[in-house]
Amino acid sequence: MPNKFTFCAANGYARRVDIVRFTRQLVDIESVTGNEAAAGEFLLRELGALGFAARPLPVDSRRFNVYAAAAPQPDLVFSTHMDTVPPFIPSSEDAENIYGRGSCDAKGIIAAQVAAAARLREQGAAVGLLFTVGEETDSAGAKLANHHAPGCRFMINGEPTDNRIAVATKGALHVELVARGRMAHSAYPELGESAAEKLLDALTRLRAMKLPAVDGIGPATLNIGLLSGGRAPNVVADEARASLLFRMVTPSDEFKPRILDLVGDLVEVTFPADSPFVRLRTVESVPTMVAAFSTDIPHLTNWGTPLLFGPGSIHVAHTEGEFLAKKEQAEAVELYVQIARRLLS
Repeated sequence: MPNKFTFCAANGYARRVDIVRFTRQLVDIESVTGNEAAAGEFLLRELGALGFAARPLPVDSRRFNVYAAAAPQPDLVFSTHMDTVPPFIPSSEDAENIYGRGSCDAKGIIAAQVAAAARLREQGAAVGLLFTVGEETDSAGAKLANHHAPGCRFMINGEPTDNRIAVATKGALHVELVARGRMAHSAYPELGESAAEKLLDALTRLRAMKLPAVDGIGPATLNIGLLSGGRAPNVVADEARASLLFRMVTPSDEFKPRILDLVGDLVEVTFPADSPFVRLRTVESVPTMVAAFSTDIPHLTNWGTPLLFGPGSIHVAHTEGEFLAKKEQAEAVELYVQIARRLLS
């Protein structure tokens, strides 16, 4: 399947766009969360050259989302994110794949969505594009964009789903635990109070907790991502911390009290971020999957009925060998167009 698509710009000339080249250009712009401005400027230039009315939506003094549309009030908007996790890995390619940080999560998806949107615009569809910042951390871009929704009917969010459409996306509940103690010489532990032992006891309780599961979706999961604390091996620890992430399949408001009841006597508990579990619309005949990861979708509630679909495997996202198959990317363009046509018909 070809990797080039013809876009007709507003002034009447046609431009050939190579989606592999487009992807590599984006991958070669370092845009680790917090540093997305250069990627946004590239997209503003490219989308403007393709005839879209493209503009920045400022998020803070340094960063902005990119919004582009073929009509003042599009019926359908494609969306994904510009930011990546660290470290920056420049692009490369072989006959089969594009490699580099963001190749599948989500710069290759950006290229596929731009190609699909341009194809649909040529056919008279009122479509738009929204590319956000901060998805990999706090979805700051999506939260701001939700205040600037154009009144569209549908939003197709792009994440690596192996060209399958998601029936649901799990939520993400970020939990911080802080244990307090009292320092003492380690030779006389009875004179102190170990924060490290309190934290370990709290983590043991949480690991033993039965997590909810939903038929057709699967279970909630727990990851203990960060651990820190103490002063030295010969000092009883006066403070210890842990940062956890629960992938949720039920409302977190039902789950948070269980955590507090279970470990609140040992540690201080806070919930810095909470992205809810969401069931999603599907499209007949398109294969389905369950997204165990979280997305910007819960923070874009004003952008129409959400769907989740994109090329690439989440299993290689965030890895040193991240890649996107060229064939899968080209197929995604066709599938984005087909899904959009069905929704808009």
